[in-house]
Amino acid sequence: MNHIARRLLSVVLLAQVSRAAETNLVRNLNTPRTFPAVASRAAWEQRAQEIREQVLVSCGLWPMPEKTPLHPQVFGKIEREGYSIERVYFQPSPGFYLAGNLYRPVGKGRGPFPGVLLPHGHWTEGRLVDSADASVPALGISFARQGMVAFAYDMVGYNDTRFAGSSTNVPAYNTNRMFGTNRTDELWNISLMGLQTWNSIRALDFLESLPGVDKKRLACTGPSGGGTQTFMLGAVDDRLAAQAPICMVSSTMQGGCSCENAPGLRVEYSNMEIAAAAAPRPQILIAATGDWTKMTLEVEGPAVGKIYELLGAKDRLRYTRFDFGHNYNQTSREAVYDWFGRWLLKHPDPASLKEQPFGREPVADLRVFPDGKLPAGAVTKDQFSESLKRARREQWRKLVPKDKSSFKKFREVMLPAWRHTLQFSPVLAGGDGGSAVGTVLTRVGGGADDGEGLKLIANSNPLVKLSNSQITCKPVAAASAEHTNFFSTYNRTLAQENCRQIISGCIWDHEARHTKVKILLGTAQTGLWVLLAAPAADVVIANCGARDVSTDEALLAPGVFCPGLRTIGGFQGAAMLAAPHPLLLHNVGEKFPTDDIRAAYRALGASDKLRIETKQLSDEEIAAWISKVK
Repeated sequence: MNHIARRLLSVVLLAQVSRAAETNLVRNLNTPRTFPAVASRAAWEQRAQEIREQVLVSCGLWPMPEKTPLHPQVFGKIEREGYSIERVYFQPSPGFYLAGNLYRPVGKGRGPFPGVLLPHGHWTEGRLVDSADASVPALGISFARQGMVAFAYDMVGYNDTRFAGSSTNVPAYNTNRMFGTNRTDELWNISLMGLQTWNSIRALDFLESLPGVDKKRLACTGPSGGGTQTFMLGAVDDRLAAQAPICMVSSTMQGGCSCENAPGLRVEYSNMEIAAAAAPRPQILIAATGDWTKMTLEVEGPAVGKIYELLGAKDRLRYTRFDFGHNYNQTSREAVYDWFGRWLLKHPDPASLKEQPFGREPVADLRVFPDGKLPAGAVTKDQFSESLKRARREQWRKLVPKDKSSFKKFREVMLPAWRHTLQFSPVLAGGDGGSAVGTVLTRVGGGADDGEGLKLIANSNPLVKLSNSQITCKPVAAASAEHTNFFSTYNRTLAQENCRQIISGCIWDHEARHTKVKILLGTAQTGLWVLLAAPAADVVIANCGARDVSTDEALLAPGVFCPGLRTIGGFQGAAMLAAPHPLLLHNVGEKFPTDDIRAAYRALGASDKLRIETKQLSDEEIAAWISKVK
């Protein structure tokens, strides 16, 4: 009899597949969202950290990619009264060129000046839009005249920022917006939103590198999709000293373009919370009566305001609404001049910062690649996607532990990634705080033979008894909608939902029933889910079903598909996080990858705690292994 059984009572929990959970609501970008109640400053700070991590994981930026040299090119200076305009391009990633216009003050000395990023919205002209509803040149020129440096840059597919080989027969936006929308891309957290968020981070790198820019006074403002980029950047990059998302923070619409939807991003969080993650840094929310921000004064503003008040920064948030349609017009712009003037310029009368008339430059003088020819070495959409996959494979290879020190680094990086990839929020189900039960053996499975198998394992030890408790898992048939448009941005896949149920069951046993040791056992039907949940248990036995999970195609199968799974090393990554706890994998077959799992256990000197069997073990063999666990 093992030491666990000798000193602790064990309870076997029967867990099975059920169809009862098939009626879950499928959410989408228009599903109304509420801001959760937050009890304390500490509670919000913890949640804000979870939000930041989720944004980075969803955007494929966890761990952060290498910041390669930008190789910026600044040229074509146009000088006017009080400001200058230059053309810029650089490489946020090798072979991909981001273009824009740089607006600088003239006649105001050497600075240092505040720096402002200007991501644009979905107007056809992009960063060159200059209409009654929106004008990026007006923003850039006005900020420069006020004594700030502004950089207006393209979203992917607009004007000068595109992939090599983009079709000339359709607008590049219509082609490039398809980047990251292949089913296999989701496995790697490759998305247009991730690319644009990375571009914004690198644009901030460029801006702060300029002589005459004050690194402590950086800001960002943009409308619509540019508003999304504004609060996304604010959530993950604390270099921003102020931000102004325009007509985008909403409880009823979260963003309708692929550049605003990344896998897993809004399963737990809405744009309201993501915007609030910037608190207590100064922020202004501009809304309009004629779009999805029309309830800002009643809903979104007060919700975000509660967080600022909780952090003792009530004066650092302003929200206002104007009687227009979707816009970044002069009225809205002047509200931002006032706000940035207060916080970035310390202007004695920021409300006096009004927009002055300016001359419009010929579009050809603002374009970076007016002939459409990109620099040598520019990559195609497919080449760029493959380069991201190579980079992520290399990140993984460097993280595979070789000793205890490198395992610690592996766990620090991969444990949050595992949690956010599985969309597991550590909120526990309620319990009655009953008496301690010691060891719990939870079998997650389905099929006619499960009950007898449980009895056999339980009867192998006189201190083990059966319980009627269950973990409910969805059947594979529930996976039918997983590859529809933006599904994974707002909903858990079958694999994520079932892993969440398993992990919640383990935590409930520990917290509510005071279980000291959690033993988790998965059958052929549920073994892979149990393996993904392995870090939540103390002992794990998983039947791997002799499946080949080494390819992207295999990981797209119903019941297996989990966005971002490749970025955490697949099933191996989850198993490695279980080390050094006892782990038994059986029925792995000939193609189930295990080399990295073995490496992790070797790194901790725990190879004796790991058993991997090609064949399927009987319940008698499993019971014998459990009895020997130390």
